[in-house]
Amino acid sequence: MTHPLITADDIQNYQNEGAVLIKGLFKDHIETIRAGIERNMAEPGPYAAENLNEGESGRFFDDYCNWTRIAEFEEVIRTSPAAEVAADLMASRRVQVFHDHVLVKEPGTSKPTPWHQDGPYYFVDGRQNVSFWSPMDPVKDASLRCVAGSHLWEKPVLPTRWLAQTSFFPDEDAYMPVPDPDAEGMEIREWEMEPGDAVAFSFASLHGARGNTAQARRRAFSLRLVGDDARYVARPGPTSPPFPGHGMQAGDILREDWFPVIFNR
Repeated sequence: MTHPLITADDIQNYQNEGAVLIKGLFKDHIETIRAGIERNMAEPGPYAAENLNEGESGRFFDDYCNWTRIAEFEEVIRTSPAAEVAADLMASRRVQVFHDHVLVKEPGTSKPTPWHQDGPYYFVDGRQNVSFWSPMDPVKDASLRCVAGSHLWEKPVLPTRWLAQTSFFPDEDAYMPVPDPDAEGMEIREWEMEPGDAVAFSFASLHGARGNTAQARRRAFSLRLVGDDARYVARPGPTSPPFPGHGMQAGDILREDWFPVIFNR
């Protein structure tokens, strides 16, 4: 039996396209997440970033790995249906937390979120993974955009630094250049969304977002989860997030004291 929020078709679409819309995944937790985002912005963590160059309008704030210090985020992670839905989408017996991520585009922020895959930035290998991206404000043009089927590409996309647009790792030959999906006619999935809806997408899915030219904020909460086949993999440089001092070796299951199991069949 799958969770009532999803269908067998949703699971198949997730496996085939790498992204699917889950209506109402966090609908019972909207105010809690909003409160957590406000706390996060008032008390940024060590990885908080402002993603605009000098002279660009608006504000584009992001921060991650805060769920262990922001009680609202931990409550949502442990009590929402996200973990069980993730297990169904990934076809996994167990679900571990990888990290949380907050992205806020204030009104009039024209800067887009660059096209990228999350996986190349991470020290996690495996197919059983899922990110949930959930807006806390109604979104239309500033919604998440995912390239259908990109999670099955043979070569990962080059990870870059969002502001400098330089390569994140030294071996560029191991990656394909960042494509321009609009110019290249790729199949892009995007949805108008209400607060609490979520896009579920693979760590390997190419995704991005337009700027927020509306007169309202665009607050988004993301949750990254991994399944049975997730293993630590060494990268040719510091990863994002880095998790310094983790002590894991290539091929290890992610240590459960740092990345707890939140669902088990």
